[in-house]
Amino acid sequence: MTKRSASPLGTRRPEWAGRNYVLLTAATIVTSLGAHGALIATTWAVFEAGGDAGDVGLVAMARFLPLVLFLLIGGAVADRIPRHRVMVAANALNFVSQAVFAALVLSGTAEIWQMMVLTALCGTGQAFFNPAAEGMLMSSVTGEQASRAFAFYRMAMHGAGIGGAALGGALVAFVGPGWVLAVDAAAFAVAGALRAFLDVSGIPERKPGGGLFADLREGWQEFVGRPWLWSIVAQFSVVVALIGAVEAVYGPLVARDELGGARPWGIALAGYGVGTVAGAILMTRWKPRRMLLVGTLGVFPIALPSAALAVPLHPAGLTAVMFVSGVAMEIFGVSWMTTMHQEIPEEKLSRVSAYDWFGSTALLPLSTALAGPAETAFGRTASLWGAAALMTLVTALVLLVPDVRHMTRRPHGLTAAKGDAGTGVDAPAGGPVGAVGAGAVVPAPLDSADAEGAVRRNG
Repeated sequence: MTKRSASPLGTRRPEWAGRNYVLLTAATIVTSLGAHGALIATTWAVFEAGGDAGDVGLVAMARFLPLVLFLLIGGAVADRIPRHRVMVAANALNFVSQAVFAALVLSGTAEIWQMMVLTALCGTGQAFFNPAAEGMLMSSVTGEQASRAFAFYRMAMHGAGIGGAALGGALVAFVGPGWVLAVDAAAFAVAGALRAFLDVSGIPERKPGGGLFADLREGWQEFVGRPWLWSIVAQFSVVVALIGAVEAVYGPLVARDELGGARPWGIALAGYGVGTVAGAILMTRWKPRRMLLVGTLGVFPIALPSAALAVPLHPAGLTAVMFVSGVAMEIFGVSWMTTMHQEIPEEKLSRVSAYDWFGSTALLPLSTALAGPAETAFGRTASLWGAAALMTLVTALVLLVPDVRHMTRRPHGLTAAKGDAGTGVDAPAGGPVGAVGAGAVVPAPLDSADAEGAVRRNG
């Protein structure tokens, strides 16, 4: 039975839910509520400014490109200076950019180029925030209950995201997008204040490195030296790109032309969100021994929505498929976070996380840009079937990597030996337990950086 300890508020919580974990989870709930509503508000703000669907894409791209461009630098910075300072600074930048965005929209003077500049600033903040946040989260969790802690964290994040999207949609309709953007700005301010109280006294002080590029090179060596790590990131560079094309382009088109409009697609996406919460609840209880194998097997159902849209299934069937996909994604997400926590040295968490995020999102702009030409060249149905087949193929290929099949969960107190590329062979503890998150890899965002919900792995 899990021991419980008293919190500062006098309530009792599991011993794995320490002060930093509680603060990080609370801050993520706040930003998830604001960010998911802001995604809807941004689209309507573009329309209110006289923009069209192409302008919506430009604004979204303006946010995503700096996220990709600055991720590696953000990871190196987060391993050089205290991570909580990077997180607070990033939240401050996001607060300012969203507050200015809200003021322009409320005044009725917002122009498309201004929206692009402000969303680019927000994306830049997220590029520095995400690697630091993943490293900080993993450093806040120890012990055999790590996977349960990650599952609860993801459950809270996804639940807040569902509520934020529903609340944001309603507020856009009743009070307009400007006020929703203002709420998002306030959420960043509150989250930054919470993160300022993180206690880093228990985290080993990092020794000065040989410079930024030396740190990046060391992170790259850590990344490529683990076949299970780079192979799964390569897999998800394809999976995330295809999910982005399906959700951003093909899904809405199928809903418009064959399912009766936007409402069925919105319900299907809600089904996915409920599935992620259900999957997180499942993973609070289930601790598979071969966690990476189980997680990779969980990726196969993620191809089902593409196939369901290719048919297309009745809206009820599509929603059920999306629910199953959400459950499967969380099985992978928690398994991935637990593997990273076990295998990656603490002092390299943010750099490895940055390579993870970068690899997982690098093809997303290309895939969304090519979705339209692919439909013209091959037809929508063939493109959807092709996406489902390609996701299945790259996932099957990852199973050829021995470490993916054989890595096992080690008992608490045992870590990977130095230079061990994640074989899962028990070795005497010789250093801090590693900890990196899968926010990048499942990438669902730790804050609002999930690229319009297309990046799913961590999550």
